[in-house]
Amino acid sequence: MLLGVFIGLLVGMNLLGGKITTLLGISVSVGIFMVPLTFLITDIIAEVFGKKTAQQFVIIGLITLIITFVYTALFVILGPHERYEFNDAYVTIFGTSLRMMIASIIAFAVAQLHDVWAFEFWKKKTKGKMLWLRNNLSTFVSQAIDTLLFMTIAFYGISDKFTFAFIISLSIPYYLFKIAFAAIDTPFVYLGVKWLQSGEE
Repeated sequence: MLLGVFIGLLVGMNLLGGKITTLLGISVSVGIFMVPLTFLITDIIAEVFGKKTAQQFVIIGLITLIITFVYTALFVILGPHERYEFNDAYVTIFGTSLRMMIASIIAFAVAQLHDVWAFEFWKKKTKGKMLWLRNNLSTFVSQAIDTLLFMTIAFYGISDKFTFAFIISLSIPYYLFKIAFAAIDTPFVYLGVKWLQSGEE
């Protein structure tokens, strides 16, 4: 079930995340509501089933994103049937998201693999205790990696305005929202771990 939700979130944030909304006066991608949940899931899996299984989730997710990207690019290129009246809108929505999807794939792979590694690192350091601390320490750094990689690859150089310094200024509030969501979802890590462990008994 968690693998299905994990894959659904990845596909959803790539296809839907192009929309920008305003949160507390700051412009953010709607994908910000989905990204923290993917880290939540891999932390739950890593806690109950271990590092290897969590890495398998990441690899399956990566393969899914690559397949989605290939099909999206193909469908944008394919000519429309004469009855299909919305090709321009289709190309506008999905064609412009291709660079963002590449950025998302790279950021996802690096950040999630780091998260799994960091969670295991802190698990050993704390001797399996303080789940809340391990969850947040691994996620906070991983979210920074995810945000910076995604914003840089997706937007650097798209215009003269998008310098690296400008991207950093955009990334900071976006990152703060991510870690706020990560901190809020800490109780759900405990609930998820308890749920999975009860299923193993």
